[in-house]
Amino acid sequence: MNYSFLMIVSLALGLATGFIMHRSDFCMAGMFRDFFLFREKFMLRMLALAAVASMALFEAAREAGLLPYPFPLFASPSLANLVGGAFFGVGMVLAGGCVAGTLYKMGSGSLLSAIAFVGLVTGSALYAEIHPWWEGFVRATTFFTGKVTIPQMIGIGPAPVAMTVVAGGVLLFRRWGRGGKMERRSRAEGYLQPWKAALLLALIGLLSVLITGMPLGITTAYAKMGACLENALFPAHLAGLAYFQTIPLDYTSPLGNTRLVGGPGCRFDAVAAVQFPLVFGIVAGGTLSSLLLGEFRVYFRIPTRQCLSALAGGTIMGMAARMAPACNVWHLLGGLPILAGQSVLFLAGLFAGAWLGGRILVKWVARY
Repeated sequence: MNYSFLMIVSLALGLATGFIMHRSDFCMAGMFRDFFLFREKFMLRMLALAAVASMALFEAAREAGLLPYPFPLFASPSLANLVGGAFFGVGMVLAGGCVAGTLYKMGSGSLLSAIAFVGLVTGSALYAEIHPWWEGFVRATTFFTGKVTIPQMIGIGPAPVAMTVVAGGVLLFRRWGRGGKMERRSRAEGYLQPWKAALLLALIGLLSVLITGMPLGITTAYAKMGACLENALFPAHLAGLAYFQTIPLDYTSPLGNTRLVGGPGCRFDAVAAVQFPLVFGIVAGGTLSSLLLGEFRVYFRIPTRQCLSALAGGTIMGMAARMAPACNVWHLLGGLPILAGQSVLFLAGLFAGAWLGGRILVKWVARY
């Protein structure tokens, strides 16, 4: 299959995402961490804006017949989404960045983020060891079988629900805007107001769905990296792991009528064509932004405790992204805007996990 076009588009979307996130310091780990540690709600408002804007864009595109509904790879909700989200929340706070934040920070020279990235790949590979048991838990705790979104569960079309949520969001954002709660005062050169970043990220998410049929997502690429490393070191063991033999992606994209097939195994497929350029693009976008601002720095004198926290957090986050399944970007900017039950449960778990991660951070990592 010719995936060249998808690779070029994914690279461009990744570059834009990394650049925008770096310029606005749009890090979801920081949003949740700061809320629980300092009761700072500003960046959570930006996340809400991104989700509501994505909902409006997705619904408009769906009404125009341009999008699949629901998106591929989303399934009926399970308690696994809640538990996976909780572990993910712990991991991203300890790592100091979510799956996308880790990439753009690594691109700007953060050694801690590079360590967290190693943990992400490691944790994604480790998940394969528990996959059969976890799949059993998923099946045993799945409810609303055959229904993916909340509108499907309550038996109505998505339009009325989306219009209600978007209308309420607009009123709330206007109120916050009039109160000066939607803009951050900053004189830093090149700083992008987070509300602008939120709207741009929603637009990037729409482009991703229009072209590939899927929201932005990158964590299966981490699993593929782990599989390839394991294949080089322990090929016989890898061959016996059922997770790396799965092919969860098999559908036809809305643009170009291209059949996309892929999974977490060590092979070039649609997942590799879409996610590897996206990962590289986010890293490169962070590098480009920091170089243009003259801020690219690599600091090597980092406390051992912080390095261990980044590695442990990345490992937990990588494993949790497979348990959930998928990451915060996929769920919060892809699934939540269509009110996927999996993503709603993931968000609930994420709040609980981020709270616990903040407690661990203060007690064991940040203390001096």
